[in-house]
Amino acid sequence: MKAAALDHFGGPEVLGIKSMSVPACGDDEILIRVAVAGIGVWDHLEREGEMKDMVPGGPHFPYVPGTDGAGEVIAVGKNVKDRKVGDAVYGIAFLSPKGGFYAEYVAVKAEHAAKVPKGLKVEEAAALGGDGVTAIQGLEDHLQLESGQKLLLFGASGGLGHLALQLARRMGAKVLAVASGEDGVELVRRLGADAVVDGKRGDVEKACRDFAPEGFDAALVLAKGDAAEPLLRHVRKGGRIAYPNGVEPAPKGPEGVETKAYDGIPNLQSLERINELVEAGPFHMEIGRVYALEEAAKAQQEVLKHHLGKFVMRIN
Repeated sequence: MKAAALDHFGGPEVLGIKSMSVPACGDDEILIRVAVAGIGVWDHLEREGEMKDMVPGGPHFPYVPGTDGAGEVIAVGKNVKDRKVGDAVYGIAFLSPKGGFYAEYVAVKAEHAAKVPKGLKVEEAAALGGDGVTAIQGLEDHLQLESGQKLLLFGASGGLGHLALQLARRMGAKVLAVASGEDGVELVRRLGADAVVDGKRGDVEKACRDFAPEGFDAALVLAKGDAAEPLLRHVRKGGRIAYPNGVEPAPKGPEGVETKAYDGIPNLQSLERINELVEAGPFHMEIGRVYALEEAAKAQQEVLKHHLGKFVMRIN
């Protein structure tokens, strides 16, 4: 198979196209013919070796990155009961020793994959796995968000943010979305945010006071924590603040407010919950740009610049 892989960790130049063996499908795995892979804002850290100590058993070269993607099941392990050949699925292979989604084929744990939700195309579902799990676990598991509560969403127009916005609204929350730039403001307004403010040019403090005069019940911080900190004072005592590990600098919440860092951990329950919410009505995946496999290094650099939604890479 063809893959975008590296022989050693380093800069963008180490990522090139290689011919590799198709990974074996384990007893509890499915083998996916990858149609489209997601491009994560963290992918450059994987390429640079910042996450090498997290790879089970240590990294093996050539190393294939790529956290998430979507495609067609072409083989199932003997212990897999709820997937079959021909299923259109999306999944997660974060730091997998067998290789990630930057390849024509990937083996993933069956419990780390789900059927493509009704209403989404495969290329849209490719962007759903990693960010979707991080969003739903932040909202439900860590913020314990309930219908009618008010949420401050900081970084609402990115790949993770625009998903968290729609999922929170489906859960019945009221959302003040802090977005980046005029294009970001327009996107989150279109996606149904109850109130929107430009995090760089708008009067964000006034927007917080007007939207939640008695304080927010929860805040999800998905961008620079130091920029979010002044706004977190508007989270009420007894409220909660959550942010994914990797948000730098890490935000500090006010006294009396629980502030928690977390990782999105792939599991079938979270994926099925995502599907349930996505299938509840029209759902928009903002695909900012589509790259070819040969453009993997370029994609990893450009995803670090201002953009909306999620970048993806077409494989097959």
